[in-house]
Amino acid sequence: MWLLLVAAAGFVVPNGLFLYWLLVEFDGWGAVLANHLALAFVLDVFGTLVILSVHFARRPIGPWRWYWFAALSLLGGFVFSLPLYYWLNTRRADPAA
Repeated sequence: MWLLLVAAAGFVVPNGLFLYWLLVEFDGWGAVLANHLALAFVLDVFGTLVILSVHFARRPIGPWRWYWFAALSLLGGFVFSLPLYYWLNTRRADPAA
């Protein structure tokens, strides 16, 4: 259950900050492209996404395939996608079913 709480917090907090920035403080693409630190961070995160997606494609940890991890990461970032993807793949089947 704690993985779901971490995933929910990872979805709400970073995405809330991003949406606030996008709706209130976004000044155009020129300012974004001029921020070299942010660009380096984005490139680092996308590189990590590719590496983890390849790893999960070659060594799946459960029934949910690697492309779900990539989609979740693009939707909400790593603090959201990693705990949720791990939880989805390692949860036990419902004993009542």
